[in-house]
This record gives sequence, C-alpha cells and structure tokens, in this order.
Amino acid sequence: MPMKQEIKKLVGYCRVSTDNQKEEGTVEIQEIALQEYCTNNGHQLVNVFKDEGVSGGLEDRPALAEMFSYLETHKETEGILIYRLDRLARDLYIQEHLIKKLEMLHKSILSVKEPNLDSSDPMRKAFRQFMGIVAELEKAFITMRLSGGRINKARKGGYAGGGVAFGYKAKDKNLEINDKDILTIRKIFYLRQQKKFGFRQIATLLNEERIPTSRGKRWYASTVRYILNNHLYKGRIEYHGLKSKRDDLKVV
Repeated sequence: MPMKQEIKKLVGYCRVSTDNQKEEGTVEIQEIALQEYCTNNGHQLVNVFKDEGVSGGLEDRPALAEMFSYLETHKETEGILIYRLDRLARDLYIQEHLIKKLEMLHKSILSVKEPNLDSSDPMRKAFRQFMGIVAELEKAFITMRLSGGRINKARKGGYAGGGVAFGYKAKDKNLEINDKDILTIRKIFYLRQQKKFGFRQIATLLNEERIPTSRGKRWYASTVRYILNNHLYKGRIEYHGLKSKRDDLKVV
C-alpha cells in the first residue's frame, strides 16, 4: 500500500498590475484558484500575499518583500504557489532571480496554470524560460501602446496610473490626499526622523496600536521602509525618470 503524501505547506502570491484588473476582482480570482489548487492536490495554504495595482518590477512590491521575510522566518513553509509565472514577474531576468532566491531558501515554486517549474529538470526549465520570454514580449507590446500617454501626463505632474500610495486616493484620474491616513504617515516620519526608530520598531508600534495598513493588514519593516523612501509624501512625483512637483500632495 503506497504511503500517503505528506501535506505541503505553501504560501500564495497574487499580483495585478492595473487599476482595471483590481476593480474586476482579478486578485480575488487568483486567490480562489490558489485555494482550489491546494484543496485538489492535498496542500495547505497558510498565507496569501497580494500586490494590487503594481508593476512587474521589484521597486514597488511590498507584499513580495513581506512574503520573502515570512519565508525566512517560517521554516516549516515548503514553497510558494502562484496563479501563473507572469504574476511573479513578467521580466525573464526577474523571474529567474526570484526563483533562484527561493532555491536558496530551499523553497519550491508551484503554478496553477503551468506545469511543474522545478529547475532541476532541463526541459521544464527551458519551458519556464520560454513562457517568460512570451510574457516579456507581451509586456513590451502593452508598454509601447500605453507609455506615451502616461509619460505625457507625468510630465505635467498628473497621475500616470499604477498603485496608489498609502495616504492618497485616485479621483477622476488624479491623485488626492486621503485625510484619514495622513496622521499615520506623519507618525511614521516623526518616529523615524525625530525618535530615530528603526523600520521594524515602527512596524511593531503601529501593530500594537492596531493601526491598519491600506489593505487592513499588519505592518512590516519593508512596508515602513517603502513609505519613508517614497518622495510623493514630500510633494514630488517621479515616473520613469520624469520628475514633477505637486505641493498639494505634500504631507511631511
């Protein structure tokens, strides 16, 4: 009689890259698919990390950073589950970089929509890289069509799309200050600049005071670091190397 396969503990990672996808519930669709995959294959989904309305690069992916921090401290977690490889990253170089990081942590990577991505199999690795190239070309085509309008808008100090930073809201395709979150932003800058708190100390304090993030989740050092490094809070918009000043968005 064959031995019963031990349940594999996984974390999920979901990402959408546009506000339209966010409104259509694509993150929820991905999360449901991850849950169903685990149920059907005898795995346990212990946590799900979600980046909503962010690019495929690494510069603005707080949930991805949180996931790697989680994996480093939860040794019992055996791998990550994604909906599709391009949700991890579309850029082939970034894909391979992240997969290598997971290998260094001795974590496996599984995909709902693609075959086993185990890099120890040369054919599967070649397939994974081919899928990455296809996604990369698709991204380049979309960027070619969309970037012109966004860049022109950014030159004028307008909102060029993408994720909305904590403390702001998008209204009529323009950024505005979200008053209910401003006190939290100012508290973070005060604790860092005046009290000299570290990123982890600030996150711990915010969690102890039950102050939620924009998604109602816990604070992590990486989230605090992202806020403190974001020039938008000082009234400066940066997009693809273009810089403009918006005093009406300055909060610190």
